[in-house]
Amino acid sequence: MKSYEVQIWEIAKRADRKARPWRVRWAVSGQRFEDMFRTKALAHSFRAELVQAANAGEPFDPATGRPVSEARTKNPTTWYAHSRAYVEMKWPRAAAKTRRSIVEALTSITVTLTRPTKRGRPTDALLREALYLYGLNPRRWSDEIPPEHSAALAWLETASLPVVELDSPAMVRRVLDSLCVRLDGKPAAASTVQRKRATFYNVLGYAVELELIASNPVDRVQWTAPEVAQSIDRRVVANPAQVATLLEAVKSLGKRADKVTAFFGCLYYAGMRPSEAADLRREDCDLAGRCTDCGADFDDLAAVKPSRSCEHEKIEYRWGRLVLAGTSPRAGSHWTDDGGSHERRGLKHRGRAETRTVPIPPRLVKLLCAHVDNHGVGSDGRFFRGLHGGPLSESVYDRWWKLARERVMTDAQVASPLVRRPYDLRHAAASLWLNAGVPPTEVARRLGHGVAVLLRVYANCIDGGDDTMNDKIGDALG
Repeated sequence: MKSYEVQIWEIAKRADRKARPWRVRWAVSGQRFEDMFRTKALAHSFRAELVQAANAGEPFDPATGRPVSEARTKNPTTWYAHSRAYVEMKWPRAAAKTRRSIVEALTSITVTLTRPTKRGRPTDALLREALYLYGLNPRRWSDEIPPEHSAALAWLETASLPVVELDSPAMVRRVLDSLCVRLDGKPAAASTVQRKRATFYNVLGYAVELELIASNPVDRVQWTAPEVAQSIDRRVVANPAQVATLLEAVKSLGKRADKVTAFFGCLYYAGMRPSEAADLRREDCDLAGRCTDCGADFDDLAAVKPSRSCEHEKIEYRWGRLVLAGTSPRAGSHWTDDGGSHERRGLKHRGRAETRTVPIPPRLVKLLCAHVDNHGVGSDGRFFRGLHGGPLSESVYDRWWKLARERVMTDAQVASPLVRRPYDLRHAAASLWLNAGVPPTEVARRLGHGVAVLLRVYANCIDGGDDTMNDKIGDALG
């Protein structure tokens, strides 16, 4: 609570008080306060401070009677304690990967905001480990903490700087500059710097909300984060022939690798995110086709049971459909509510119950049908599973993708950015659709993007028209 209703009386002397006879009386929202002083000069000085704050329009705290700014400077809340409060506030509604991202940023910042002269400082590595595993993870606050981590957190509780000290541009700049350097001393990625800077800004905004500081000090610092690339590097984009060769290479690596051939096909032929493909389920698919022997049409080939008259061995695959309903990103067991490594969530940038329908070409229909025939689906209907039947891990499909690239690419291509990551197959899909003349609105819908984001990200990957533009420029040059 804050109040601007302040009344200040003249100084008075009490004859019955020997040690501190001079009295200053004032009221905030009708609540009266007084303070006693040894000399009249001290009383005048204190009263002048109250009058100055009231004349400047500064609010007063009805509980203490003092100006809010004075209450802030006396607030003992440390950065570490405030960071824990912020994480606890954000935790229930944040996704598992967001939780991890917040804690990673706060770990870096909290280690920086400590008193350098405080004795007994643990190593930075131990402080980071203690913060990441226990200090900033509400799920583990009730766990028994190992002695070395407990000692590091105990030191941090006394060495962490008060939040009010961040009301200094120099201190804020010190933190922002520290975010630009990795642990090995090399420059941090621009996206990492921007992400951690955003967390720092939001935590300070929460301090303003709690009235620990008057305003967000980051706004007063002339500091610019490194620029993050907005568009895709066109060198990562593979053409259809290259992708087909890579999928065949994955299949040729053996049965275990073949379990993710259709997974990679989903990224390219349907433009899916890896977390969406990892959560693809049997009930999400309509795999259409036609028997060339008897002419029967099927809306879902995977559900077809051969009739007595025809075994449906010769199938013409047709355009099918996927109805995407969820994702299964890997965040780590420390950050999920159930302690699992993956968290099942709704689609990115959509409400929890929203879906996205994506038509899929006959090639992907064939891949998915072959996957069902050769590898089946999980008990929960999931197409793609890990080595032991659990959720498909990034480390599993990344390994097969790396081996496939090395098998069919030249040394120069392997060293190049060309489809270096499985996610680049999604970029290749978007580029193919745009270059084929599919309207951006439809491409954005299939990818689950906004149109503005789509055109900004894939602007460099749209081919065609260069010769025409060059001719026009040449004509203008004469």
